[in-house]
Amino acid sequence: MEKQGARLAKRLGTLLSGLLECMCFAGVIFGWASLVYVLKDMHYFEELCVPAANGTGNGTQGPDCRAQDEQLSLVFTIGSFMNNFMTFPTGYIFDRFGTMPARLLAISFYTGGTLLIAFSTAATALILFPAMCLLSIGGILLILTNMQVGNLFGKHRSTIITLYNGAFDSSSAVFLVVKLLYEQGLTLRATFLFLSACSAWHLTRTFCLMPRWHIPYPLPPGYAYGLRCRRQGCSYRTHEEQWPGLGDGTHEPSDPCSEPGLRGADAGKAPMGKGESGAGPGHGEPPGMSFRACVFSKLFFWHLMWLSVMQLRHYLFIGTLNPTLEHLAARDTALVSTYTNAFAFTQLCGVLCAPWNGLILDRHKRGRSKDGSAKGGSDSLADLRSCVLSLAVTVLQCVAFSVCASVPVLPVQYATFILQVLSRSFLYGGNAAFLAIAFPLEHFGKLYGLVMGLSAMVSLLQYPCFALIKGPLSDDPFYVNIGLIIVILLAFVSPLVVLRECQRRESEQEKQHVDSPSLTLTKAGVESSI
Repeated sequence: MEKQGARLAKRLGTLLSGLLECMCFAGVIFGWASLVYVLKDMHYFEELCVPAANGTGNGTQGPDCRAQDEQLSLVFTIGSFMNNFMTFPTGYIFDRFGTMPARLLAISFYTGGTLLIAFSTAATALILFPAMCLLSIGGILLILTNMQVGNLFGKHRSTIITLYNGAFDSSSAVFLVVKLLYEQGLTLRATFLFLSACSAWHLTRTFCLMPRWHIPYPLPPGYAYGLRCRRQGCSYRTHEEQWPGLGDGTHEPSDPCSEPGLRGADAGKAPMGKGESGAGPGHGEPPGMSFRACVFSKLFFWHLMWLSVMQLRHYLFIGTLNPTLEHLAARDTALVSTYTNAFAFTQLCGVLCAPWNGLILDRHKRGRSKDGSAKGGSDSLADLRSCVLSLAVTVLQCVAFSVCASVPVLPVQYATFILQVLSRSFLYGGNAAFLAIAFPLEHFGKLYGLVMGLSAMVSLLQYPCFALIKGPLSDDPFYVNIGLIIVILLAFVSPLVVLRECQRRESEQEKQHVDSPSLTLTKAGVESSI
């Protein structure tokens, strides 16, 4: 009993420390609007500004700093691109080499990024490009290694994973803290040196509260990890289809640090399941569906479109928030600071908003499952059907957020900030849940990395959009916002495609149920004649 209490305490310590890690470090780059305020005050890229008489023909105005805004926007564009594009290779590193090597690499990248920013100056502002890339890659690796913590808590697995994704969104508020400390007199160097020193805490957590390889799902009896697990070199398979019979209580491994069919050199090659919906085998597409068939399916293509257009909207909003607020506030620095702080504070709510999408999925699925069971529908079909509402609600939220962002009235931006954090929380949680439900779990890691990488290519369009706003449109983003609203409407095709696929599979199941009684009668007639 005492041993069980110690094991539970350790798991809770892992959970809470992981939540803190994701909330304070993983997605800090998305607080870029707050950091830009500091960087401008420290004269980063200020040499790109030109006198107003040369830029606008009006000598009474301040300097024309459109080139400075474009350069800072390019820093965020490349950093956010690396955050998504590197998901595929970092996911492979995690799957192939395990938790500890992946976390050590993440800590190295993250520490390198914070040190580069700490020792950067206005004269060496170009250091921001590699620094933000390192922060992005390190952050995405940190959340990848933390998502498996949900496997420690069984039926609460999905809740914990969505909570971690929300914490990732909320971590953008860290740069707000940096901004507020800077306004109180603390230097940017001191703040980022402190963030670098936090690497000691990351290392302690890596060795004491995380496994050497992966946390399995379902969890074997007596599972141990961290320093107290003597056999840290072992590896685990993590979903029922990789442990035949485990789901129904048979063939349980007697050794918590062993797994059937894997010994010696092969132990390090066991993949980790990343299905975030808690889906077991048979979810969505048939288990025999190949990775190529998944990638070239209509479901995947339109889901990629769904994610890409809305992610582009969010990235462009974050990357252009500072110049947009300056335009709306007539360059009133105090007013821009107030709205920047308000935006960053709303980002803290991401950890509260993220589980709502999971609630929609679970409640809608339960209602549909009851209805489906009467008609012979399967649980996997109920899961897929539940995604329709989640996908559609996410698009509606993004449209509402985009409409508010298009209104050139400063107080309306408070509503924009609230809708933005709600939409972003639904977007990434819904992305992971849909991939886990609609496709075989053995392809989840590859599909997740691929969809994030391809959507990252689309997100690069934010820079030409920004250049269009700062150039021909003369700092007025209205027409770009209207164009993005029209493009976002394409995302409604994805839930419609999923709905049609559900109807197709349901009709196939009904045909099978109609055919099976006739087959039974035929077999009985043959046996009686014999």
